Amino acid sequence: MPPRLALVGPTASGKTEAGIVLAQMLGAEIVSVDSMLVYRGMDVGTAKPTAEQRRTVPHHLLDVAAPSEAFSVAAYQHLAREAVAGIDARGARVLLVGGSGLYLRAVVDDLEFPGTDAGTRADLEREGEALGADGLYRRLVWADPLAAAKIEPGNVRRTVRALEVGAVTGRRFSEFATAWDGYPAERMCAAGIEMHRDVLARRIHLRVASMLERGFLEEVRGLVAAGLGEWLTSSQAIGYAEMARHLQGSSSLADAAEATERRTMSLARRQMSWFRRDPRIRWVRAGMAGAIDAIEELRAGLEAG
Repeated sequence: MPPRLALVGPTASGKTEAGIVLAQMLGAEIVSVDSMLVYRGMDVGTAKPTAEQRRTVPHHLLDVAAPSEAFSVAAYQHLAREAVAGIDARGARVLLVGGSGLYLRAVVDDLEFPGTDAGTRADLEREGEALGADGLYRRLVWADPLAAAKIEPGNVRRTVRALEVGAVTGRRFSEFATAWDGYPAERMCAAGIEMHRDVLARRIHLRVASMLERGFLEEVRGLVAAGLGEWLTSSQAIGYAEMARHLQGSSSLADAAEATERRTMSLARRQMSWFRRDPRIRWVRAGMAGAIDAIEELRAGLEAG
């Protein structure tokens, strides 16, 4: 199996456009590695590839879940690997494009995502209330010392999760973490688009303004009318929560736009922090020259593989 090709970077860095150019040059189909593009009806606010762009290059893992659906990284992993297998079978190349580092690793690396059980978790949370954080943590030390060594004693949420996984799967939580520690070079050849913070902030400002011009508020209004208002305001969907609160009269449009920009910039910082940990990613400057550099980086990786 050749290394998977990927083009990654923070939001608003131009990945979508560069990815399409690259896919055309390589004869590849694009598999999205973005946690928000999976949702149907959330197009403008997620900067989802347009219908014209999708006609130019086949895209996968877009519009696969309803906004209110509890869509997990495990569900994404299953669907993405199915899509990758189908592309391989057609004799085409796979190009992973997006900004969600967890989703990227879910495709290329042997990561396992153990399930959850609401009843077990509730029992453990009640036990934590009775024993206290220290008492629950001592139980984890006894059951899975390797996992306990990586969790702060006062972090009840993570302690509960580690114990829940052990109870549900019959395996220690630490066993699932082994694959996270390495970055097998043979699994991926990736180029990352980076840009100066001030430039990225300006691009985010212009993107939010463009979204509003292209009907972002109307898109959110439609989702609220469909009964998703409460989900939007409590979700991590950047921009949607802010616009939904504006429609409810809680903020002005200008304040909602500014809050959207701030949260988007914060997301970009988190994305870069995640991607910087992966030594397989070779970074290039953004802009047209950066896109060309990204293409050359990936081509070189293909030849080396």
